[in-house]
This record gives sequence, structure tokens and C-alpha cells, in this order.
Amino acid sequence: MECRILSIQSHVVRGYVGNKSATFPLQVLGFEVDSINSVQFSNHTGWFCLFRVERNPKMDTVPHSYIWYCKDKSFLEVVVSIIQELKKATPGLVYVCDPVMGDHGLLYVPENLLPVYKNEVVPLADILTPNQFEAELLTGRKIKTEDDAVEVMDLLHEMGPDTVVLTSTDLPSKHGDQFLVALGSQKTNGTSSSQKICMDIPQVDAVFVGTGDLFAAMLLAWTHHHPKDLKTAFEKTVSVMQHVVKRTFTYANEMAGPGNKPSAAQLELRMIQSKADIENPSVVVEAKVLQKSSHQKQ
Repeated sequence: MECRILSIQSHVVRGYVGNKSATFPLQVLGFEVDSINSVQFSNHTGWFCLFRVERNPKMDTVPHSYIWYCKDKSFLEVVVSIIQELKKATPGLVYVCDPVMGDHGLLYVPENLLPVYKNEVVPLADILTPNQFEAELLTGRKIKTEDDAVEVMDLLHEMGPDTVVLTSTDLPSKHGDQFLVALGSQKTNGTSSSQKICMDIPQVDAVFVGTGDLFAAMLLAWTHHHPKDLKTAFEKTVSVMQHVVKRTFTYANEMAGPGNKPSAAQLELRMIQSKADIENPSVVVEAKVLQKSSHQKQ
């Protein structure tokens, strides 16, 4: 079955951000991608929300996925209305949302977007990918321990999504401060029980642009291929990221020369050079399955 994606996000002339960061990897994985550029810049550091539409057998051509960049309240409310209409028209629709609001205690968006996300967007989402700060904003709970993270993911499940991924947290890793802890949770066959996973992700000492867009696109792709196996989908997504980022970091340091800090231009993602790793990633980071949780509300 053909899988077609309509990608609506920013475009950059140079580098890999927005549509430039998502389109090629998705095509490599067999998705047809129709791109609409919401804006066109020389460079851009925006993020986006994701949702996927399953094929309607009554239609010859329909996008399987839409990718949105959400910036202000009025636009976000339009997205909500579109999702509501699509869910009514297409029972199999799966909505993937990255609720981009901020990180490390800093809001990137106006405060009036929070109630829209909390009361309108999240209840529609099937897959939700907040960072720790965004998850805390949505639930009103602080994450200081792994148990806190599990509780927050369960609370987010109760708000609507069947799958929740905390893409980054401030939790300490058993491997040291060079690792980032991420967690995920997927409800089991629509029941109140869920599988929880945890992953320690190696960090690279550099600032990259477009990695968030690539992560979201890869999670969209691999959850499509492994809809009931979050562990595998997350491992493949993060492994793609590791291959691309490490290849980029190695290239940037070679170009900068010994003792020199790579420039932003030298740190542009080596996307084309990573084609084989995107298409068939060797798993270099494995997720740990935590104890299953069954204390969610029925």
C-alpha cells in the first residue's frame, strides 16, 4: 500500500531544517512526500507538530501524514479543527504531535498556547512527544525521578494519547553526564496497561540544527512500520539520529582542523551521506523495558 505524506513546514535554502530535514529521509524509507513550504528562509530553527492520516480506501490519493509547524494560538486552533474534521472523516487516522512549547524551564511560545495544547490538542493526539518541561507543563507534575516520569506518562495517557515519548529529561543516567535519558510508554491493545521503556542516549558535544525535525520524521516513519512495538520504533529512530549526528560531528571537526571549533555551516547535518543508515539503521542504542504499569484509570 502506498504511503503518502503531505509535509507542511518551513524550508531553508541552505542546510537541513524543516521540510529539508524530513523529506529525504522519509523518501528513503519508502514514503511519497508532498511538501508545502510554510515559510522560506536562508536558515531556520523551528519545530513542528505531526499527525498521520491512514489511507481512505474510497479515495485514490490521500496524504497519509501531515506535518505542521505551530507558532501562534490562532494557527494552532485551525490545526485542531482540521484534525477534528479528519478524524471524523477517517476513522483510522493517527495523530502524532510534538507539543513544542519550550525546554529547560524556558517557554518558546506565548503562554496562551498552553491551555490549547492541554485541552484541545493533546486529547486528539494518538502519539505525543514532549520533552520533560513540556510534559510537566501539560500535567502540572514535576519530574525528579524515574517513578515521577512514569506517573507523568500515565497522566498523559489519561488525557488521550496511546503512545507517549519523553524525548529528553534531566534525569541522571547510570552511564554518566554524557548521556541523555529518554522514556516512552505505549498502551497495550487499548487497555489500561502499558509498556514502559527507558533509553540512555549518548550526547555529542556540539550544537546541531534540524535534529528535532529529523527525529520527528523518523519517529513518524518507524511507528508506522512498527505500530505496536514502541521499543523497536524508538531504537531505530534514535539509532538513525546517532549515525547522522556522529557522521556530521566527525566531518565538521575534520573541516575545522585541530584545535578549532566547527562552525554552524560545518555542522550542517550530513543527510545525503547517511542514506544507508537512514534506510537500514544498525541499532546502536537499545531501550530497556521497565515494569509494565496497569494503574491508569479505566
